[in-house]
Amino acid sequence: MAGPRVFPLSCVVQQYAWGKKGSNSEVARLLASSDPLAQISEDKPYAELWMGAHPRGDAKIFDNHVSQKTLGQWIAENQDCLGSKVKVAFKGKLPFLFKVLSVETALSIQAHPNKELAEKLHFQAPQHYPDANHKPEMAIALTSFQGLCGFRPVEEILTFLKKVPEFQLLIGDDAATQLRQSVRSDPQMVTSALRSCFSHLMKSEKKAVAEQLNVLVKRISQQVSAGNNMDDICGELLLRLHQQYPGDIGCFAIYFLNLLILKPGEAMFLEASVPHAYLEGDCVECMACSDNTVRAGLTPKFIDVPTLCDMLNYTPTPSKDRLFPPSHSQEDPYLSIYDPPVPDFTVMKMEVPSSVTEYKVSVLDSASILLVVKGTVTASSPTAQAAIPLQRGGVLFVGANESVTLKHTASQDLVLFRACCLL
Repeated sequence: MAGPRVFPLSCVVQQYAWGKKGSNSEVARLLASSDPLAQISEDKPYAELWMGAHPRGDAKIFDNHVSQKTLGQWIAENQDCLGSKVKVAFKGKLPFLFKVLSVETALSIQAHPNKELAEKLHFQAPQHYPDANHKPEMAIALTSFQGLCGFRPVEEILTFLKKVPEFQLLIGDDAATQLRQSVRSDPQMVTSALRSCFSHLMKSEKKAVAEQLNVLVKRISQQVSAGNNMDDICGELLLRLHQQYPGDIGCFAIYFLNLLILKPGEAMFLEASVPHAYLEGDCVECMACSDNTVRAGLTPKFIDVPTLCDMLNYTPTPSKDRLFPPSHSQEDPYLSIYDPPVPDFTVMKMEVPSSVTEYKVSVLDSASILLVVKGTVTASSPTAQAAIPLQRGGVLFVGANESVTLKHTASQDLVLFRACCLL
């Protein structure tokens, strides 16, 4: 194919209200590093950086040698750049959206439908579920990143039922007793009891929820003021969520869902039907191209409690099992691979020491997008008109089967993330 197939991108910043403001945001910091002329406003939220061809945030090609079009427009005219298998499997479209997120305010108790349910929801309520695709996601921490993911072991939930009477009251004695008795039963009884408890909570009357939250918040606040540690009932987190979303049922979800605090480089994979929420921190995220999210709390957006309660995977798992560790390449000592069990995307992390002056990016039969989070390099390719300078915050599109060589231009280690599709 004629013309460059490796070029820099100018990506889309989304200023959602839940994002970190100004230079507190990793999104803003990356933007400022990559573009010295960028004006960062300290009173505006910089929530997400979108790197891809999504219709609501299509990146622009930042290379006049290539095109002044968006990435989506260019791919539509150059579908071979996707790779032979990707082009066929995803009907000529980039199957993933790559992002950086900077979260200040909790981001909804939610789950995503599988393809079958997505098709059904889209048919029934296209105004709320705008497409028929699934939306698996992966979050990889850039800073300390706090989130909820999957149901806790039942023993932990039972402990909270004892220690938090306000939680027990909303669930009700019958459902709580069923959960206690299920511990001695088979896994199917456990998931059934967990479904009953969670549904009772999420379908509670708003007035009752607000009353019990106020009682709990007052109790925790008094204990904290007296110098007592309330970590055993996630006191600090409960107070923070209640401050962000007063009276919201989602505040109680912390007693059902695993609390994960990811260190930089640690990841969680959010497959279909797994309840989750992002609470605070900065991460790289990759997801299938979809806008289908079923929400039930900690959000001003449309809430669909019946659908969420019906669709969830109620299998309890320890928090350590919700971590998604990368594999390490046998051929490349600097490469880690986060390869989830879905076809839509894979994320690679490259950590190249400054002592390695030249690094060859692995050739893939897939279009990919590279993000520089640390370091300064030039990228060269047989199809590029000239070497492309890249620094922290720089984003590069690489067409399928393209060879790219990175050369250090500063004595600093290099850290990159790369989204691709490995079929």
